[in-house]
Amino acid sequence: MQRRNKMSKIKLTINNMEVEGKPGDMIIDVARRNGIEIPHFCWNDRMERIGACRLCIVEVKGMQKLIASCCTPIKEGIVVNTHSPRVLEARRTNMELLLANHDLNCVTCKENLSCKLQKYAEELMIQDIRFDGEKRTENPDDSSVSIRRDNNKCILCEQCVRVCNDIQTVYAIGLQKRGFHTKVSPPFGLDMNKSACVNCGQCVVACPTGALTEKSDIQGVINALNSDKYLIAQTAPSIRATLGECFGMPVGTPVTGKMVTALKEAGFHQVFDTDLAADICIIEEATEFIKRFKEKKDLPMITTCCPAWIKFGEQFFFDELHHMSSCRSPQAILASLIKTYYAEKIKKNPKDIILVDIMPCTAKKFEILRPEFSGEADYVLTTVELAKLLKQLNVDFSSLKDSKFDNPLGESTGAAAIFGHTGGVMEAALRTAADWISGKDLKKIDYKAIRSMDTMKEAEIEIGGEKVKVCVVHTLGEARKLMEQIKEGKSPYHFIEIMACYGGCIGGGGQPPPHNKKTLAKRTKALIDVDEKMDVRKSHKNPSAIKIYKEYLGEFGSKRAHKLLHTHYSKKDYI
Repeated sequence: MQRRNKMSKIKLTINNMEVEGKPGDMIIDVARRNGIEIPHFCWNDRMERIGACRLCIVEVKGMQKLIASCCTPIKEGIVVNTHSPRVLEARRTNMELLLANHDLNCVTCKENLSCKLQKYAEELMIQDIRFDGEKRTENPDDSSVSIRRDNNKCILCEQCVRVCNDIQTVYAIGLQKRGFHTKVSPPFGLDMNKSACVNCGQCVVACPTGALTEKSDIQGVINALNSDKYLIAQTAPSIRATLGECFGMPVGTPVTGKMVTALKEAGFHQVFDTDLAADICIIEEATEFIKRFKEKKDLPMITTCCPAWIKFGEQFFFDELHHMSSCRSPQAILASLIKTYYAEKIKKNPKDIILVDIMPCTAKKFEILRPEFSGEADYVLTTVELAKLLKQLNVDFSSLKDSKFDNPLGESTGAAAIFGHTGGVMEAALRTAADWISGKDLKKIDYKAIRSMDTMKEAEIEIGGEKVKVCVVHTLGEARKLMEQIKEGKSPYHFIEIMACYGGCIGGGGQPPPHNKKTLAKRTKALIDVDEKMDVRKSHKNPSAIKIYKEYLGEFGSKRAHKLLHTHYSKKDYI
């Protein structure tokens, strides 16, 4: 019998169309590549296929039972029908069973109009539910500062559990109890704030029904906008590449100028760019890395821009945290400068300034409450929350004209823009390190290698005649692998970038859906395009940053810079 070549194609028929797949493909994979959408809840292209929801069932000629397309491998010559009358009727029945015990208060649900359950119910023309199931009546869990959990809306698709356990390896939530009483919760029925949750929000990204959502700060911001306080907003690098999606714009449309105008129309007195702080972050991190590299001390050094990764490290690898940079995240750097440098400049009491941070990340809501940053930022709105706020204020976003960020905290470089995607922090840091050590740009480094969507990327480069081995990872499961290497004294790297979310900040827990590879690639390209169009593309050449050091901070890495721009870490307990 002749063995099939690993790369050979498998021919099959789907909906009377002859198509091809490759060994290892499931039916749903081939269907999607050929423009055939099959409804699904539990399927995710980054996780193991479990076929739990039974909504992706299809009919295969010659097979008596309908099968789950997400976990059925293709075979040569099979004939598949994805929407036969039998399939549609079975899907309607499965959907009605899901709805029978579901909280149907759709109008008051945060996922209203973007809920997959709602979408599929409409497509399957569900009008009457023939089954009368017992409704869940559990009180929502609002204990977390970042994430709200409402099990009354849960359909037990398990996506959140598998993201948390299999991809992030945090194990904050799981399936508890049995039968009808099965629910998703932290161990022992504890509230979210007592779990190992690192607030990354990837469970929110995975949830198709609104059972997990970001904890909203919108009302607090509305109250602030109607107060007599001086309001300032700062916007993270990735927001400019994602906010437009919330208003129907094509994925990857840069909306920097419209975003600034929208915030001004909403009532903010000043709108500053977190990218400036990203440049300052690079200046401080590069200074720190060069010192460590020359002294061969505490290597590898690990970036600290991601608050979810920081909490993960504090919980699971505290004894290895001397490898982390002491530098604050860009959000925390700018918050510090606004409440010190800028407050002094405009002669205002910091207590009279309300700072709202516009971030891609639910973990930022946790970060601003850390004792080390107490009294700096007041609120965090995610990208999704900002869009909801602007819609509530009837801001016609799409028709807005462009405005520029306010100074002196609004000027940035291309290096800061790429902070928003995985590999961007590393690339920005290497641009500066190369200049400082070699006195020239790195010509040989393949930046594309660390920009890819692989969850772990490495490169070996030469700076000043010495070889430097760098590594970039996104998702905390990959971070765990690197930390285990460090723990065992086997890490081959000098410099590591870690981001908790797939794709980096462009895939953060507060970004608009979807978070698939195609969408994230377009967002990444948007940030790279912003970088390439900038006149200044190296952080240490940012005129505003240099001015702030001269006027206020002193030398790079100075005592005052350390006081205002650096931090420390503390061991966190977890269940």
